[in-house]
Amino acid sequence: MNSADLGRRVGVPSTALFTDQYELTMVQAALKAGTADRRSVFEAFTRRLPEGRRYGVVAGIGRVLDAVENFHFDDEMLTFLREQNVVDGPTLAWLADYRFSGDIWGYPEGEVYFPGSPVLRVEGSFAECVLLETVILSILNHDSAIAAAASRMSAAAGGRGLIEMGARRTHELSAVASARAAYIGGFHTTSDLAAGFRYNIPTVGTSAHAFTLLHDTERDAFRAQIDSLGRGTTLLVDTYDVAEAVRTAVEVAGTGLGAVRIDSGDLLLVAHRVRQQLDELGATETKIVVTSDLDEYAIASLAAAPVDAYGVGTQLVTGSGQPTCSMVYKLVARAGSADPAEPLRPVAKKSLGSKSSVGGRKWAARRLDENGVAEAEVVGTGAVPPELADRQLLVELVRDGEVIAREPLDTARERHIAARAGLPMSAVQLSRGEPVIPTEYV
Repeated sequence: MNSADLGRRVGVPSTALFTDQYELTMVQAALKAGTADRRSVFEAFTRRLPEGRRYGVVAGIGRVLDAVENFHFDDEMLTFLREQNVVDGPTLAWLADYRFSGDIWGYPEGEVYFPGSPVLRVEGSFAECVLLETVILSILNHDSAIAAAASRMSAAAGGRGLIEMGARRTHELSAVASARAAYIGGFHTTSDLAAGFRYNIPTVGTSAHAFTLLHDTERDAFRAQIDSLGRGTTLLVDTYDVAEAVRTAVEVAGTGLGAVRIDSGDLLLVAHRVRQQLDELGATETKIVVTSDLDEYAIASLAAAPVDAYGVGTQLVTGSGQPTCSMVYKLVARAGSADPAEPLRPVAKKSLGSKSSVGGRKWAARRLDENGVAEAEVVGTGAVPPELADRQLLVELVRDGEVIAREPLDTARERHIAARAGLPMSAVQLSRGEPVIPTEYV
């Protein structure tokens, strides 16, 4: 594999303070109690899918691996912790030498998941594993939410082009992560150059209304854009009068104009009118791109329209109403010491409400029906049944603290397409419903 396939390894600062204070205070107390080195297993999972969603999408695994690799405390951080009296001297000394040395298994990026799926399993000493909780959850909850929204939009688009363009609608760093997650979920390109630089996602972009308004006439603006970018560019045609703009665009660019973009109005009606006008002018190969606050429902409503590509911003980078997956990170098993030979014992929180969990170090497999379609997510703590041995979902990501499973982003994207195709057809329905397959515990 060419290293370029993995994108550019942009320098990442330490992720050690991307955490909650109680992670460090737990380490301090465990060190004093002599329990910090007890061999432990933590799992990240969600108890339920966001309301109305029928499957989840795993995204952010690659970013989690980067975060774990860069989780260390430098002198400035340790000084801050000492000055703020966050932890005591012995704990500061322990943190100064911190590097994760355990093992991580997880669902590969792009795979789908369901309630109870052990999306990530982190194994090592209690202290080294508990420190990773917040940063792992912040990445998985954000990226998986965006990927799930992208997947729904991708299914609704039915193979038409999808452009991620939400950078101006979210934090500048979450915009990069959102573009990455959207690409995994089925989008084709992004407008965000930082995402293109870091992750090798194809980038696109032409002009905004400001460019048209800058010029004395719309014709002057179109001419300037064509002269600079060529006839294959995309012209924005709804600054003034759409019909007049389309006519001018073809007069300036000729029938080889690449595309026109519509950013307002009744998109269904306008798209049909623009397509008819383009065809009458001889620009039969000119594409139509629509934007304007789209979500999966709006995209689905345009299925019968002559639209070639959709540009999606706000609704995508906010998870289309579901900005988090509500994943949690729980201790599910621990030994009585650091001895590798010491048996693990299942542990779990007991709750009268909905926050209970299932103890034990888990495996997961997806059972298929006679037609090869998924029919159940099977999660267990004992031996894997022989009939499910080749259907296991967790893969090894980190061994003895070393990352061993980086992969090109296109691999995750292709995996998601295959995983979604392996679900029952009702998975891509936009109507509200329960998870498309049940989770069975054995």
